[in-house]
Amino acid sequence: MRGRRVILTIATCYAVLCTVLAVFLGELAFRPQRMPLRYRQSPKTIAARFGADLRDVSIRASDGVQLRGWFASPASNANGDAVILLHGVGDNREGMSGFAELFLSKGYAVLLPDSRAQGESGGGFPTYGVKETDDVHRWFNWLAAQQHPRCTFGMGESMGAAILLQSVRVVTRFCAVVAESPFASFRQIAYVRVGQFGGTGPWLGKIALRPAVELAFLYGKVTRGIFLTDASPEKAVIGSRVPILLIHGLSDENIPFRQSEWIHSRNPDDITLWEVPGAGHCGAVSVAPREFDSRVVEWFSAHDHRLAPITKVLSDASIREPKNRIAGSQIQTASF
Repeated sequence: MRGRRVILTIATCYAVLCTVLAVFLGELAFRPQRMPLRYRQSPKTIAARFGADLRDVSIRASDGVQLRGWFASPASNANGDAVILLHGVGDNREGMSGFAELFLSKGYAVLLPDSRAQGESGGGFPTYGVKETDDVHRWFNWLAAQQHPRCTFGMGESMGAAILLQSVRVVTRFCAVVAESPFASFRQIAYVRVGQFGGTGPWLGKIALRPAVELAFLYGKVTRGIFLTDASPEKAVIGSRVPILLIHGLSDENIPFRQSEWIHSRNPDDITLWEVPGAGHCGAVSVAPREFDSRVVEWFSAHDHRLAPITKVLSDASIREPKNRIAGSQIQTASF
């Protein structure tokens, strides 16, 4: 009798713990930091340097949310192409200003949107790709209608990378995309996050506290109408013909590099993976700035539909097993 009471008490405490943790995890996912624009690196200065016209732009999402961003197009050396730049969670369009500078210098027009519920865009909460996929589609259509680029590319970091990869399922007209440090699926990264909170590996969320993680998904569905397990870049890339360059630091402690390896394995024929030793989360550009810039720009150039024949940028000597995985350089960095 006493043994039953002990078991019942433990079971009750475990159920209460999982329920409380589920609410905490659910709210944490839907309430990330919203960073206001602070002009950390003046976009007007960057635009002026390349004779670009920078302006505020906005569109309406399918649910009526107003999405805001910047658009800049170089006046003198414009090549007729455009790049959509997507930032990570808890950040805003300013976080992609450095990449905007790179692409403007090469003649690309750049569109820097604030993701929904981030920066100055509307929306009560992010959905990590569930709704943002259509948001990207609408930004792509805005570019096509207003600017008429001959080729449109995409580049995303962290959450922005995951959103971009999910968007290739519906935005099939991307000429090519670059995604750095994406998660493979929201379910997989949820296991990782729980393990990080507990100072353990993903087994804590995947095994010991899995009921809490699953309840958190259910909590999101009940309170926000969103099932975050639908956010899955690894599923979205299956069958996609959009050329994808994945970049991931081998020292990434935020989103482990295995996440990109899982994505790569879903479509190895159209995805190239560059793993960068010593680089932390979204840190490849700090580790190997020249190599990073050249790989990204050459990736877009090689898949510019205006150029014929398309040249192969990456030599066979730079590729090691598995297919299309590229060895990188050294050092570190971070951000999310």
